[in-house]
Formats: sequence, C-alpha cells, structure tokens
Amino acid sequence: MARPFSLQTVLELMQSRSDEATQRLARLIAAERDAQNKLLMLQQYRDEYSIRFRQAAQDGLGQPEWRNYQEFMNRLDQAIDQQRQSVLVQQGCTAAGQTAWQQQRTRLKAFDALADRHRASEVRSELRQEQKAQDEFATRGKDHEQGL
Repeated sequence: MARPFSLQTVLELMQSRSDEATQRLARLIAAERDAQNKLLMLQQYRDEYSIRFRQAAQDGLGQPEWRNYQEFMNRLDQAIDQQRQSVLVQQGCTAAGQTAWQQQRTRLKAFDALADRHRASEVRSELRQEQKAQDEFATRGKDHEQGL
C-alpha cells in the first residue's frame, strides 16, 4: 500500500497561497489598467478642450473667458500630473505583485517536484513488490514441479 505524501498539507497550503497570489496580481493589474485608462481619458479631454478653445479663440474671446480657459487648463494639467503619479505608483505595486507571485509559484513548483518524486518512488516500490511476489510465485511453482 502506498504511503501518503508526508508534506501533502504543506503542498496544499502552497497551492492555496499561489492561488491567492494569482488573485492579488489580477487585482493589481486591473487597478493599473484602470489608472492608465483614467489618465488616457484626462489627456483626451484636455486635447478636446484645447481644440474647442482654439476654435472659440478664432471667433474672438474676451479677457474673462481667456482667464477661465487658462485656469481650467491648469487644473486639467494638475489632474493629469496627479494621475501620472498614480499610474507610476500602481505600476510599482503591480511589479511587486508579479515578484511575489513568481516567488510563490517557485515555492509551489518545489513542493510539486517533491510530491512527484514521492509518487514515483511509491510506484517503483509497488512494482518491486509485485515483481517479488511474481518471483516467489514462480519459484514456488518450480519447487512444486520438482517435488512431484
């Protein structure tokens, strides 16, 4: 009868931790993608607003409208800069999450390799036992034939 893998509980724990690391990484990637999408949206809005302003400026703008435009563009630029920083922070978090995920997978692979070796050892042991039983049966059969 095959012996159970003595580190099965640890292997299951490593599998669970690997699954958790995978889920964390997926959340980090999604958050980074969201931050990049928000940055893109802000940049597109700034571009569109700039085009509208140029068209309005060609039609003639007064001093208050010009000042309002400049203030709004400054706020948009600040928002874009803040979002760029947010993207950079999120990229750092994602990179750290990828490293943690890779480390967890490496640990899991090590325990998987141990489990594979254990199974292979058990199979070899069972095959030797079967071979021994067959040899004994064959020897008994020869002894029985010679005794008759």
